[in-house]
Amino acid sequence: MSGHHELLRVEGVRKTFPGVVALDSVDFDLRRGEVHVLLGENGAGKSTLIKILSGAHRPDAGRILAEGREVRIGGAQDAERLGIATIHQEFTLVPDLTVAENIFLGRQPRRFGIIDRRRMESEAAALLDRVGVDVSPRALVRELGIARLQMVEIAKALSLDARILIMDEPTAVLTSEEVEKLFAIVRQLRADGTGIVFITHHLEEIAALGDRVTVLRDGRSVAQVPASTPEDELVRLMVGRSIERQYPRRRPDEGEVLLSVRGLTRNGVFHDIGFDVRAGEVVGIAGLVGAGRTEVARAVFGADPYDTGTVDVLGRTLPGHDVVAAMRAGLGLVPEDRKGQGLLLDASVRENLGLVTLRSATRAGFVDLAGQRTAAARIAGQLGVRMAGPEQRVRTLSGGNQQKVVIGKWLLADTRVLILDEPTRGIDVGAKVEIYELVNELTAAGHAVLMISSDLPEVLGMSDRVLVMAQGRIAGELRAEDATQDAVMALAVGAASVTRPDAPGLDAAGSDAPGPAPNDPAANDTKDMKEGPRGH
Repeated sequence: MSGHHELLRVEGVRKTFPGVVALDSVDFDLRRGEVHVLLGENGAGKSTLIKILSGAHRPDAGRILAEGREVRIGGAQDAERLGIATIHQEFTLVPDLTVAENIFLGRQPRRFGIIDRRRMESEAAALLDRVGVDVSPRALVRELGIARLQMVEIAKALSLDARILIMDEPTAVLTSEEVEKLFAIVRQLRADGTGIVFITHHLEEIAALGDRVTVLRDGRSVAQVPASTPEDELVRLMVGRSIERQYPRRRPDEGEVLLSVRGLTRNGVFHDIGFDVRAGEVVGIAGLVGAGRTEVARAVFGADPYDTGTVDVLGRTLPGHDVVAAMRAGLGLVPEDRKGQGLLLDASVRENLGLVTLRSATRAGFVDLAGQRTAAARIAGQLGVRMAGPEQRVRTLSGGNQQKVVIGKWLLADTRVLILDEPTRGIDVGAKVEIYELVNELTAAGHAVLMISSDLPEVLGMSDRVLVMAQGRIAGELRAEDATQDAVMALAVGAASVTRPDAPGLDAAGSDAPGPAPNDPAANDTKDMKEGPRGH
């Protein structure tokens, strides 16, 4: 760290929203040339503090000092003038503009009053080279995969010559290799004297990158500790208690086959997929991103078409590409993109919880609002959704509570088989354990769960069986007692082949197996599963 020169100080900041105290007397400071980690559960106040520093919200009380001088941050332009740049968890890039246009949006270099495209693209290329991403400044943003989008966001922040860089969960969608590239960039920025506020739920990243940690809990700053603080202690500070087991899987006796998939094929995407899921069982699907896991899940649920094969629920074959039929049969899907596909963000908790059961709650064209409110309050209470009330807008909930609402709407519908796609992405360690306990409750009640996750320890810790996909095929199956990171990764990269003689339609991954479709964004960014512990 290059000295103790203070770039930013937050003193006694308070922010309230209707029915919610988001921040209550929060203190925070940032020095030149340091990575200061901001840690806390979903709903602890991290996002609100970031929005205050980036000008999206104004504090109700307290003060902010930049290099010792009290300042007011009334909007994004004020933040920019103070040298504060923010990389938000949700990307702010415009899909139909080029990379260069996005980097310099609103600040395009001009010559004789006309945008100087040559200079803009040259400067963009230099920034892209600095962050180590091989992409043309003329490429449309919509053509880029997630990892490249993240790097473009960083390049945009660097273009502002920011002295303070706020990074909100920048590694959430990156592979291990991409994370290392990002860390190298952050370390270089730190060496150059930039102060970095770094938010992450991956506790092992803190010691690897951070200098200090400020812990928020329930809207208060409860501790400031060195980044070398043991993970157990960080968890205790963050959630206010010790977590005994990270993956509290309880395995009930298996029952009848609830979901049976045979020979499922979508040309160029996945081929000859077959598996069963029994009552009381959690079946995990692991594999490299781009292997076809999400595509299979969506096809099983009827959201996407397939060319051949069958999907049976409780012995009854479902029509293809028919979500309504799948829902009526007892299938539910918690999608990877909960905000874009799983929720109506501007609707209330009650309205979102009632989405799946809306048809059955309608009488003579009118929705039974009283019944819907009662059901919503019951399920929200059962799931422990932290909210001001059932009428609170879902957009204002934390990520963990939003995910509970997505799961809750399927619980109200008495779903027999719940498909979870990346169920804990962007969720803190305490909320993760709560989601795992919900999975236990579902399976104990005789339901079944099909779980897709790029977090390999999560798949291993919560699954009774693990199906490993590679290049659009199921490369093999591992029982829980045989499933190790090495065994899964060997199958995922095609280095080994474990097939099941008792189930049809399962081929070992071979050289002729189809990969991602040519226009699939996954083809642009080949990502791997995240190995090793994620969180505590």
